[in-house]
Amino acid sequence: MQKARIKLASIDIDKLNQTCSYIKDIAEKTGVDMRGPIPLPTKNMRLATRRSPCGSGSATWERFEMRVHKRLIDLGLDERALRLVMKVPIPEGLNIEIEMIDV
Repeated sequence: MQKARIKLASIDIDKLNQTCSYIKDIAEKTGVDMRGPIPLPTKNMRLATRRSPCGSGSATWERFEMRVHKRLIDLGLDERALRLVMKVPIPEGLNIEIEMIDV
């Protein structure tokens, strides 16, 4: 049996959850077996830089952080459902990856 595995990643969690709800609605309408959205660990990328451009002065630091949120969805393989998933509006800044796996 085959399934479609959908991996979603974004720095904006609202866009990510909205896309997951679109896919969940498609699965309910078509009656396809769905697992997820499974939250994967959030990747935190941190960067600290000196505020002073020349290096002199007090050692004050700027701290920046970017969080990458990830979700995993498994869908039963149905041609109609996959076509609808392909037509889901993907917002800017959201990375989506669809692959077929054997179960």
